Amino acid sequence: MAAPTRTPRDREGRMPLGQHLLELRKRLLIAGLAVILGAVGGYFTSEWVWAQLQQPLLQVAEEQGRTAEVAYTYITEAFDTLLQISFTVGFVISSPVWLYQLWAFFVPALHRKEKRYALGFVLAAFPLFLAGCFVGWLILPNMVELMIRFAASDTATLLQAKVYLDFALKLLLAVGLAFILPVFLVLLNFVGVLSAKQILKGWRIAILLISVFAALATPAADVVSMMLLIGSMGVLYFAAAGVAWLHDRAVRRRDKALDEEYGTASA
Repeated sequence: MAAPTRTPRDREGRMPLGQHLLELRKRLLIAGLAVILGAVGGYFTSEWVWAQLQQPLLQVAEEQGRTAEVAYTYITEAFDTLLQISFTVGFVISSPVWLYQLWAFFVPALHRKEKRYALGFVLAAFPLFLAGCFVGWLILPNMVELMIRFAASDTATLLQAKVYLDFALKLLLAVGLAFILPVFLVLLNFVGVLSAKQILKGWRIAILLISVFAALATPAADVVSMMLLIGSMGVLYFAAAGVAWLHDRAVRRRDKALDEEYGTASA
């Protein structure tokens, strides 16, 4: 039996374009299967998740003395809503798998000793993603309360189920994904695209972009939620710069040791 052929690479770990596309297809397939399997498990919790997502709306309406209700406007909307929640839950709980696949695609040529960074990447990105979703959950009631205030006090709030679900899930996932962006800065540093000096040099632009994102993700009148989001993402940005600085220092030390070793050998 012939031995399985390995993906051809050059000495620097680079692959031809065709192999890159095959590698991408493989990684997407594994990530997609993980999300689907997670969605199967997520379906059994979808009703509970849907009840929790509606809770801020109902609570705010009760505090304001108005009636609020989430309505289904077409015959399959209830099923579509639960299905959407199932895939969102699957996306969240399978995040260690698709985060690792993302890492493995962009960093295929790590040395054996450096592959431990992949585990660190997943272990850092997964809790940060969950923390971001939790921050989005903290922001959600404030956004709902502000939006409802624009309606007259003697009116009822009747929302289409899918519209409200899209609003809530996009907020949670947007903040969750924003929280793992610093991990990708570290990833770019490890593959040699960005240095710690470059990351720190762009801190003004980063804070500006973070502020714009926070302003778009939170209501203009909700200053507390906006500052919470800006502060959290700012801390993560500078933490990523710190990790990149430690990595750059370790690389410089390794290169210096190699230069001294080869210099001694040649002498």
